[in-house]
Amino acid sequence: MSIPTDRKYCETHEWFAGAEDTITMGISQFAADELTDITYVELPEIGKVVSVGDVVGEVESVKATSEIFSAVDGEIIEVNENLAGHPELINDDAFDKGWIAKIKVSSTASLESLMDAEQYKTFMAGAH
Repeated sequence: MSIPTDRKYCETHEWFAGAEDTITMGISQFAADELTDITYVELPEIGKVVSVGDVVGEVESVKATSEIFSAVDGEIIEVNENLAGHPELINDDAFDKGWIAKIKVSSTASLESLMDAEQYKTFMAGAH
């Protein structure tokens, strides 16, 4: 599995891309593959203020329901409306078309503690 190097990763399998004041987030392809067929995505509300560790939504599949956590402090400014009618976009393209939300961050400092692509790859290898 190819893991993009332009983003940071959490142990809960969310990814965060961007370095300025707007961060795009989603779940990794590994997480999407583990969930199997995604049937529903609960998107966060635009305007919702989130903090590191807050639940911002859920991804449901035929196998399980998984919460989506924020790794940054900020405000949800955009959500991927395409997921409402096509949640399978996460299965098909978790790192691009399957993005979940954009957050206007108050600080990107919390991203420094997240894993880069190599660290995430090592983490996933140990998770099995």
